[in-house]
Amino acid sequence: MNWILSYSKNAADDLKTLDNSQRIQVLKSVSKALMNPLPQNEGGYGNPLGNKRSNNLTGCLKLKLKKLGLRIVYRLKRDQNIMEVLAISARDDEEVYNIVSSRLKN
Repeated sequence: MNWILSYSKNAADDLKTLDNSQRIQVLKSVSKALMNPLPQNEGGYGNPLGNKRSNNLTGCLKLKLKKLGLRIVYRLKRDQNIMEVLAISARDDEEVYNIVSSRLKN
């Protein structure tokens, strides 16, 4: 199955704020996940999210870039075969989950 990659406007802005070496690693990771963006329990690369403290991120998935200290959060629109990146942010203290939660509310 071929998936289409999409970035939310905010995620595209997140990508622009990264330095060039970080951006390259993020793009490589997203490209790899795009080959099979399904949750890990379905044989894919994404790690499913659910309720993170007060944030309900059910339906979202994450990729971890441990060496860079970044997380990439995305969701799948299965009916359209779209992998939509919602946020790229630091792994610090649930920061990325708060960002995604506020973006999904808007």
